[in-house]
Amino acid sequence: MVKAKDQAWFSYSIIKTDMRTQTFNVPPQEVLTRDSVTVSVDAVVYIRITDPTSSVVQVENAQFSTRVLASTTIRNIFGTKSLHEILSQREEIASLMQEILDQVTDKWGVSVERVEIKDVSLPQQMQRVMAAEAEATREARSKLIAAQGEEKASRCLKEAAETLADTPTAVQLRYLQTLNTISAETDSTIVFPIPIDLTGGLMMSDNQNAYANINADQLAETISQIEKDFSVEPTLKDLSSVYLDGAKKYKYF
Repeated sequence: MVKAKDQAWFSYSIIKTDMRTQTFNVPPQEVLTRDSVTVSVDAVVYIRITDPTSSVVQVENAQFSTRVLASTTIRNIFGTKSLHEILSQREEIASLMQEILDQVTDKWGVSVERVEIKDVSLPQQMQRVMAAEAEATREARSKLIAAQGEEKASRCLKEAAETLADTPTAVQLRYLQTLNTISAETDSTIVFPIPIDLTGGLMMSDNQNAYANINADQLAETISQIEKDFSVEPTLKDLSSVYLDGAKKYKYF
């Protein structure tokens, strides 16, 4: 206590102020987003006292007041955002919070240096719903990609078929290449079909020979019948000999 000249007494006290950067965690805040989803938000705030006099004179407890203001600001800002915006724009939201807090605490002699969003928690039921939605989206995308691949493959096969149709030899070469690939595997059974183009000539030759044999048999039977029926007539008998010699000449026998 100090006594002044006019005999009045007054008292004073000393308050120490830490001007280093201080941090505090904002208690988890349950916030209802714009699209009616309940989320729990955790944040951390970095502050520093720049004007000790204002931090003592203008506010009772600067750090406590800043903490309460940060909790209220989180509720106000996150309540105007949708869930998608909260999850995808965390840095922008943190910068906006820092600007709002710094504007209010500046007259308290407190500077808000940084605000970080630590975690955004969702209810378990909402997490399951979002996981099912994401899985369905990925499955639909995979089916679409597979369908596009099938479309491109069918076009390539069509072009390959047109190319092979123009050059039949290429079909045989491709066939032999496939057999070579299959034969590289051990313990494999290969069914080797013979191309019709190679056997067509042989089949036609066999058919002609069979037809010739049938005609020769019929001709010989006819001549024998003529010889039996007209053996008494020398002229017809000679005629049958002529037919028989002609058949031998053309290799029907």
